[in-house]
Amino acid sequence: MVGLPQVFKSFGMALVGTMHPRMLWLSLRPFLIVSVLWGVLIWLTWTPALETLSTFLTTSIFTSWIQEGLVWAGFENARAWIAPLFFVMLIIPLITISLLIFIAFSTVPAIVKIACRQSPFQELECKRGGGFFGSLVYTLWSALICLALVMLTLPVWWVPPLVAVLPPLLWGWLTMRLMSYDVLAKHASSEERDLLLEKYRWPLLCMGIASGMLGAVPTFFWATSALALVLFPIVSFIALWIYSLIFVFAALWFSYFLLDALKQLREDELDKALTVQSRVVDMELPNQS
Repeated sequence: MVGLPQVFKSFGMALVGTMHPRMLWLSLRPFLIVSVLWGVLIWLTWTPALETLSTFLTTSIFTSWIQEGLVWAGFENARAWIAPLFFVMLIIPLITISLLIFIAFSTVPAIVKIACRQSPFQELECKRGGGFFGSLVYTLWSALICLALVMLTLPVWWVPPLVAVLPPLLWGWLTMRLMSYDVLAKHASSEERDLLLEKYRWPLLCMGIASGMLGAVPTFFWATSALALVLFPIVSFIALWIYSLIFVFAALWFSYFLLDALKQLREDELDKALTVQSRVVDMELPNQS
């Protein structure tokens, strides 16, 4: 696989870098902001949302069978907790996607700036192939696609094997798209960005999925544990900070990998240009007898 040594090298650098106090703060800041915003929103909408959802689950022909099946299986109190559980499962993807988007806009540029202080990347020229508007459109479009996929696949998240497979794939795909664009927005031209994303498509996707698998741990706990439902506020805050830390690690991982790939690309292009110039000069020199 192209770029496999760079994947492991950048992984090690990101793992060490994530333990730096500055990186821990960069993971804490978006966590606090998103937690406050979602905490207020959930507090304001919890009761009416549960009432609406309970009515929908009871009367809809698409969902009424879930409660009936749980009661038939012996869960007599299913009607009491099925609506809160559905609400939690619906809110998890929204919180995760909003956190990833917030980190992509507010934190990734700072992480790239820190990564560029490393000696191999200090001389990288900034060609600014992406701007704020392009990043906004790209991020929102990617998030909408991911959210649509989440809503389509959410019913099968109840199947135990799939709850450990689908979230890593979805978060991994979205992480790969957002991190790749934002890391290269300042330093690469649009042509260089397209070339790198095409050349390293599979390594980048594997990096995204690996990051998604790390983030699947709190997702799996949220979706399968009754304790997570009882202690939802506490568990949600802990899981959200884990998400934030993993996304910061992913941003650092993608930064080291893509900046190294960009540096190598420019060195290869320079070598090709010098080789062509050398051949032209050799052809123009008169033959010496």
